Order: sequence, then C-alpha cells, then structure tokens
Amino acid sequence: MDIMTGAGLLGGLAVIVAMVLMGGDLHMFISEHAMIIIFGGSAAATMIRFPLGALMHGMPLGIKFAFTMSRLSAHDLVDELARIAEIARKQGPVGLEKVETDEPFLAKGIRYVADGYDLDFIRDNLERDRDNFLLHLNEGSKIYRAIGDCAPAFGMIGTLIGMVQMFSNMSDPSKLGPFMATALLATLYGALVANLICLPIADKLHGKLIDEETNRTLIIDGILMIRDSKSPTLVREMLLAYLPEKHRHAEGEPVPA
Repeated sequence: MDIMTGAGLLGGLAVIVAMVLMGGDLHMFISEHAMIIIFGGSAAATMIRFPLGALMHGMPLGIKFAFTMSRLSAHDLVDELARIAEIARKQGPVGLEKVETDEPFLAKGIRYVADGYDLDFIRDNLERDRDNFLLHLNEGSKIYRAIGDCAPAFGMIGTLIGMVQMFSNMSDPSKLGPFMATALLATLYGALVANLICLPIADKLHGKLIDEETNRTLIIDGILMIRDSKSPTLVREMLLAYLPEKHRHAEGEPVPA
C-alpha cells in the first residue's frame, strides 16, 4: 500500500474542510449545478480524447497503482535473482519449480526457465508482457492528466454560465446570490479536482511507470542470465548496474578477477 497517496488526499481534504468550517458550513459549498458541469464536462471531454479500450484499461490500472507499491524494490530483485541463480546452479532448472516469489512477473520468468523454454522465446514473451503493461500504465497517467487539464477549464465554463445567468436576472435580487455561488463553486471544484486529485495521481503514475520499467527490465535480464547458466556472482554484479551509484558498492561485492 502506498500510504503517501492516501495520506496526501486525506490531508488535502482535511485542509479544505477545515478552511470551510472556519468561515461557515459545508452546505453552502455544495452545488449540484457546479458538480454537473465539472464532472459531466470533464468526463465527456476525456471520452472524446481517448478510445473506450484505453479508458477501460488505463483508469482502473492507474488508480490501482496510485495506491499500491511494487512488491519488491530494485535492490530486493537483485538479491532475489541472485538467490534464484544459486538454486539453478546447484539444482538445475528443475529446482526452480519449487521457487516461490511475491512478484508475478518474476514468477512467470522463473516458470519459463523451469519449463525449459529457449532464450529467444523467454526474451520475446517477457518483453512483450512488459511493454503491454507499461503501455496501459502510461495510458492511465495520460487519462488522469487529461482530466486534470479539463476540470479547471470546465470550472471556468461553469463560472461564465453562472455569470450570464446572474446578469440576466439583475431585476430579481433573490436569484443573484445562488447564481454567483454556482459560478464561484464551479471554479473551486475544477481547481480541487485538478490540483488535489487528477494531476498528482498522473505524476505519481509517471513515477511508478519509470520504476516498473526499471524493475521489469532488470527481471528480464536476470532471467535470461539464469537461463544462460551464469554464475550467481555475475548475475548480481550485472544487475547492480540498475541501482543508483551510491547503493552499488554498499550492496554488492566486486566481481572476482
């Protein structure tokens, strides 16, 4: 669980609610008309921008990865692959059938090696799996960013509509307040949806995409070296290149001459 996403959302909402309650009550900040223009307009514009398939894959995957962490970090994966290479060296591919891991993508690679698939088959299938996953995660990031771009614009549209309605009813003072409130609340809702929810989630997904690309490429390289019967020490040293420079020497030993 990525607690920072949840904590950030709850913290942001707490700040907004606190400011609202300090100067009135929540009821005056609720407007059905503003909600319709923000959520309905943003949804419609997003549907125009993206095909149905991208929406169905990108949005659920995006929200899932915004609130979850990778089961294993890059450093954990280096250790795990070195351990698996040691098992393969001592027991052969058959010994990998009993290896268990919390990372599904790594488990798939281990199964390919244990089943005796050739190097090209393993590489092609794992790379295709990685690329498809990253494509869908990138779609999720783009969708949430698109909603974040649309929401303030529709907030402004809602404000303009409210202003037109207000000026069209200047003869009836009782309608001026509600129309002005709708106009201002549309801008407020648009800013909140964009800057508290959608744009932060889009940025979080972009960071997760980079991490997942690194981790899955690391796994592919490790699995291919294990399939090629490389030594555990060489596997570890080759994969340490994926770690930041400051962690490499601290976590690994130099390759023996």
